[in-house]
Amino acid sequence: MTEEIRYKILKKIAEDPDVSQRELADHMGVSLGKVNYCMQALKDKGLVKARNFKNNPDKRRYLYMLTPKGVEEKTRVTARFLKRKLKEYEALKKEIAQLKKEV
Repeated sequence: MTEEIRYKILKKIAEDPDVSQRELADHMGVSLGKVNYCMQALKDKGLVKARNFKNNPDKRRYLYMLTPKGVEEKTRVTARFLKRKLKEYEALKKEIAQLKKEV
């Protein structure tokens, strides 16, 4: 699982615990199978818990919750993701400045 996918899944679960795997897949632009695999890995690492909705007629629906370990990991992943995006942004600014000089 890439750092970006881990970041997006943890962020979305923190924002919307009753998000379905299908909704996650649509939101992230990846396959449902990939989300299922990633969710299982996050559960195995103790970052996410999944519980059935008690009052939901669709018993296959889960409520996803970040564990305390998951909250810590989300913070670390967010910091690394931000650092990488800032580097990309700076590189893009330099490239744009160079292109403007050429035009």
